[in-house]
This record gives sequence, structure tokens and C-alpha cells, in this order.
Amino acid sequence: MKTIIAAYSQNRSGSRANVQAALHTLLTVPWPSQREFRTWIQLLSVLQWILSFLLMGIVFLFLLIYLVFTSFWPVSALYLAWVIFDWDAPEQGGRRSAWVRNWPVWKHFRDYFPIQLVKTHSLLPSHNYIIGAHPHGILCVGAFCNFITESTGFSEKFPGIRPFLATLAGNFRLPVFREYLMSGGLCPVTRQAIGYLLSQNGSGNAVAVVIGGAAESLSCQPGITTLILKNRKGFVRMALQHGAHLVPAFSFGENDLFRQVVFEEGSWMRGIQKRFQKLVGFAPCVFYGRGLTSIHSRGFLPYPKPITTVIGEPVTVPRIKEPSHETVDLYHAMYIRSLLKLFNDHKAKYGLSEADELRIL
Repeated sequence: MKTIIAAYSQNRSGSRANVQAALHTLLTVPWPSQREFRTWIQLLSVLQWILSFLLMGIVFLFLLIYLVFTSFWPVSALYLAWVIFDWDAPEQGGRRSAWVRNWPVWKHFRDYFPIQLVKTHSLLPSHNYIIGAHPHGILCVGAFCNFITESTGFSEKFPGIRPFLATLAGNFRLPVFREYLMSGGLCPVTRQAIGYLLSQNGSGNAVAVVIGGAAESLSCQPGITTLILKNRKGFVRMALQHGAHLVPAFSFGENDLFRQVVFEEGSWMRGIQKRFQKLVGFAPCVFYGRGLTSIHSRGFLPYPKPITTVIGEPVTVPRIKEPSHETVDLYHAMYIRSLLKLFNDHKAKYGLSEADELRIL
């Protein structure tokens, strides 16, 4: 009996020693610092944004198709009925949500790069505006963060102004994704959608349009600023038809977020990119960024480079229902002069040199 008790006591002592050793090991393992934890949260916020835009619409589309063949088919039927009923909502102002625009995740998204919004002139709530957003970059990160979220304080800097951002109309045909886009203030880049905001949604609306579009993304390179603008005059004509003032906006650092393989004009790869762009509305770029585990690895996440979006001086535009070509050319030239002034006045402050020039094609 004494032998059994002794063995039991020895076994308990050994177990206690093992527990103490395990606790000691656990306590001595270095925990992530507050800075490292914050960095990971910022990285995950950018990852969720990219995955949302790449996969959300496709995932929900296949999910609803799959549910048709299950006992949950009423879910797909009800959503289809809702989409049919709500089909025109994206082109009639959408459904902005202050709650979505103020999600805490957007502040982590902002701090990853970081992104800031600089106001140089006031925008009056008694007018409507078309904001020309430059450059396109690869993913329009600066435009999204500044106009679709409140993380950089747009509403505080421009009280009484409701910002919208125009994007491809095809995005609003994807289930659930369309609701997500509208909640932030995205709208289709169509005459009907933009015209509604400028004429039937009251005053104080500012519609941001990335003028260069998909074609401009093909020329996106770090250290080189090329804009596709010389023959893009539709936004000027629309501004004249609705009496909306033109506001240039430039995101310094947008082109530094990714590395792109740029194919020369006339090459067969460039031709494929342009044909694909005409078919589906966006250009397939060959680019890479950082990986998930390290900034030195390669992946599809943008590099953490600072972006500064500067809102320039508005160009006052009269309302002319049927503007002539000469009038459109006049205000287009005035807009380019205002954009060039904005670029030259701020380029040295936000990462460029005085010798850097803005190329407009």
C-alpha cells in the first residue's frame, strides 16, 4: 500500500512539474507587439477589400444558382424577384449607407498605406460637381478610400457634399455585390446614372469619375505619370448640360502600389489588352504587388506606399443644354489647366520632384 501511495505522489509531482513547465514556456513565448498586431489588422483589411471586389459577386452568383436545386430554392426566387423590382436603383442614386461608409475596417484600410485627403478649395452644397479623379492606377485605391468611405473625413472637410464614385455598370448585375457597391456610394459610369445625380437628386452631389479608365491602367508605372485625357471630353459635355462644376483631383502615389509589365504600343500583347478592354470594359494588366507574409515576397496585395489625394479648384461651368464642340473644347482646356496647376503646385510635397511632369495623352 505504501508503495502505491508513493508512486501516486511521485506521479502527481511529475504532472505538476509538467504543467509548470508548459506554463513557463507559454509565458516566455514572445507575443506580437501592439505595432505588429496593428500591421496585421491593416493587412487583413486590405485583403478583405480585394477579395470582396474579386470574388463577392461571383461567389453569391454561384451560391444562388446552387440553392435553386435545393430545398432553399425560395431564397433564390425571392432575391431574383427583388432584383427585378430594384433593377433601376443603381442608376437612380442607389442606397448610400452611412453605417457602411463608417465601418471601422476602413480606418485600418486607410492606415495601411496610409491615405490622406487634402482640401485646397471649398465645395458649395448649393452646386453639383463632377470630380475628375486621376490617375486610375491599377485598382483606384485612393478614389475608393476618399469617396466611398469616411475614413479620410470627406464629409468633415466638405460639409453638405455627398460623394459618389462611378464604376463599371456590369458590377451592378452581380447579386448581393450590387447592394454592397451602392451602400458605399458607387454608381454605374453611365450617362443615365450620372445625369440622375446631377439633375434629379437635389444639390450638393459630387460624382467622381476616373477619367482615364481602363486604358490608363495599362500605362501605370511607378515614377511615371501618364493620363489618358486629351480626347476624353464626355464628362465636360455632361457637366455643361447639367451646369455641374468641374473639380480636378489627383492621387499622388497611386501608381506606386503595384509593379506592372508594360507592353509597348503596337506589340501583340498590347493589342490583346486593348481588344479585351473593348469587349468587357477593363484591361487585363500583368502586375504584382507584395505577398501576405512579407513585403519582400510577391503577391496581389498593394505595397504600403502613401497616397495623398488633393482636391483642386473647381472650374465654374454654366448650364448649356446643347453645348457646341467649341464650348466643350474651351472648358476641357480650362479643366486641363486647372489639373496641371494642381499637379505642379503639390508634386514636390507628395513624393515627386520639381522636374517630374504630367504627361497627357
